[in-house]
Parts: sequence; structure tokens; C-alpha cells
Amino acid sequence: MDMGISGKVAVITGSSSGIGLAIAEGFAKEGAHIVLVARQVDRLHEAARSLKEKFGVRVLEVAVDVATPEGVDAVVESVRSSFGGADILVNNAGTGSNETIMEAADEKWQFYWELHVMAAVRLARGLVPGMRARGGGAIIHNASICAVQPLWYEPIYNVTKAALMMFSKTLATEVIKDNIRVNCINPGLILTPDWIKTAKELTKDNGGDWKGYLQSVADEHAPIKRFASPEELANFFVFLCSERATYSVGSAYFVDGGMLKTL
Repeated sequence: MDMGISGKVAVITGSSSGIGLAIAEGFAKEGAHIVLVARQVDRLHEAARSLKEKFGVRVLEVAVDVATPEGVDAVVESVRSSFGGADILVNNAGTGSNETIMEAADEKWQFYWELHVMAAVRLARGLVPGMRARGGGAIIHNASICAVQPLWYEPIYNVTKAALMMFSKTLATEVIKDNIRVNCINPGLILTPDWIKTAKELTKDNGGDWKGYLQSVADEHAPIKRFASPEELANFFVFLCSERATYSVGSAYFVDGGMLKTL
């Protein structure tokens, strides 16, 4: 199936590993040029090398922290100078939290607000004008099932991902007139390196069966009884940004193996 993405420029934040890298690979497989945005230079270099070798597309590396205004400015300027603008933006950068509301300091709330929400706001302000000039585009926000079905141990993550979901909806109504489609994806259990790292840490003192631990998590939360691979999730991102999804605007899609318990 021709997705109509070949030759497009796709900016993906948090794209040196895990879900972000899988998304970048998904777009590169369809012939899109890739802007990899992440903080760790070594991982960026390796990801860029791999994409170029596998798919023969142009790859731009931008090593910045998008939780800062300066980092976003660097992304916008790099995209402008290298490609003249972007056609696709995937706001993927983010991480889980671990706290209680009673104990979490203001600084922690602010950090996650900047990373999960303001990065998306600033990137929209910076990249939408270029999309408009190119005739349109697509923006996807990677939120979480926790935006509507919270986990008790990460209230800050829950709240900021819910805010990102609402930002996605409101941005969609503002920019559709410019032929820019905005949507939100709320994943459930995705087998990322962070999940594996956590499972290994939690089981190191009682036998080390980290795979069994992850299976118990899947059995508890997902009717499909397994985690998704990052590639499975990435396929949905690519589809929503393609010419096969041109009537999808302002929606939130759950890719969660049945984990969501409400309508």
C-alpha cells in the first residue's frame, strides 16, 4: 500500500531508541527523510547510521533537550536550514514519573509539564508555519492510556499526558484550515527498553525472572495478554500521517490491546 509519505520530512522527538526509533524506522521504510531529535549524542549517531544504511534516506540528527525553549529553537532552525521545513511532526519525547502528590515538589511537576506539554506547544509554534507554506502536514502526539486511565504511582505523568491529549485536540481545530491534521495516540503496554530495565531491577533479588514479571503485567492489564512491540505501535503512527488517513482529525486513538476499561 502506497502511504504517500515518500520524500516527506518527518521530525520525531525522543527518537534515538524505543518507540521513537521504531517510528523513525517506520517512516524511513516508506521513503520519508528523518529528523532524529534526542539528548544522547552516541545513540543518535547509531540510530542515524542504521536508518541511512537500511533505507537510504536523508537523516538529520539534532541533539537537544526539547523540554527547553532553546532546544526547540535548535530543532526548528535545523529543520529550516536543512529541509526548508517539515511535513510531519511526532511529539514522542517523554518519560514515566514515580511519586505521590503529597510528596512531589513543584520542580518535578514543572519538569514534566515542560517535557510533555510545552515541548509540543513550542514545536507547533515553530514548525506549523513551514507546514502551512508546504501545503499542509500531519502532527501526532504520543500521549498514553494513562491520560484517561491513570496509574496510581505516577500522578504527574497522568496529569501531563492528559494535558497533552487536550492540547492535541485544540491544536487540531486551529490548524486544520491549513490542511494540517493533528491527532493523538494513547498507547498501552509497549515493550520498550525502559520496561525491560524496570522489570530486571524489580526481579534481581528474587530469581531474576524479568520476562515472567512482564507477562504478569500483561496478564493483569491487557486482554490480549502481551505487550506490543514498538514496531506494532509505529505502524499506526505511519498510517495516521499517511494519505490513507486524510479524514482523521482531532481524534485520540487507543493502541492498547484492550487495556482501556471504559467506552
